[in-house]
Amino acid sequence: MRVFVTGATGFIGSALVPQLINAGHQVLGLSRSDAGAKFLTAAGAQVQRGDLEDLESLRSGAAASDGVIHLAFIHDFSKFEENCAIDKRAIETLGAELTGSDRPLIVTSGTGLANAIAGQPAEEDNPIVGSDVHPRAASEEAAAAVAADGVNVSVVRLPQVHDPVTQGLVTPAIAMYREKGACAYIGDGLNRWPSAHVDDVARLYRLAIERAEPNAKYHAVAEEGVPMRDIAEAIGRRLSLPVKSVAAEEAQAFFGWLGMFAGLDLPASSAQTRRKLGWRPSGPGLIADLEQLRLTEG
Repeated sequence: MRVFVTGATGFIGSALVPQLINAGHQVLGLSRSDAGAKFLTAAGAQVQRGDLEDLESLRSGAAASDGVIHLAFIHDFSKFEENCAIDKRAIETLGAELTGSDRPLIVTSGTGLANAIAGQPAEEDNPIVGSDVHPRAASEEAAAAVAADGVNVSVVRLPQVHDPVTQGLVTPAIAMYREKGACAYIGDGLNRWPSAHVDDVARLYRLAIERAEPNAKYHAVAEEGVPMRDIAEAIGRRLSLPVKSVAAEEAQAFFGWLGMFAGLDLPASSAQTRRKLGWRPSGPGLIADLEQLRLTEG
């Protein structure tokens, strides 16, 4: 299969591209930079120059491929709603090119959208909140719209994806902890975030596009929920910083934009995903990677 991968040079994409090639697939990777193009060429992939706002490049990449894995997202939370709208247009563009064929489209979302029952892990078949509640839901709404037009769409929902360098939303939290000189959690810190190692997540994407099941929802979750207190304590040990609790009303002042996420309890299950795909995550857990956190100055 010739697979067009957006976000091919990003954190997950750079792990996915070799996975696909080693499994016998050809890869056409989207890149907006010379450095990204160089990485893709060295990995054995072909290069499609462009970015998420270059709709003609997205259309061309999809037209030249047997399937699409849409990983790219602009991770600038100061423009979160705008970036979710950009993602929606990208999915609409990719879907329009695939309409009338069996070529699969894998769309990326987040497990938090399916936390429909308070205190219980999000499950793949749970109803999700709408984009009026959470802007990221626009991606799944766009996926549902192109599916209604006959496109073979499935969704991979991500938790905190990690290795010793990058850990999803934990990474900006680490920068904030350095700046504040302390590692904080909210209240008792027992709210949970799901997680998975980047190599396991890359393997799940490969399995998902090989299966190409219409309207499937997959959770790339290895650990259902890691308590925020455990995360803060692990970072505190690694950075030799004190760890403390902050009250809910102090969260915004301490965490800034991260305050909207830091106190959420977002456990997620991947039981259905494992049964359907035979996916068995085997990478290190989040705390293990934080214990090996690569230290840099600043």
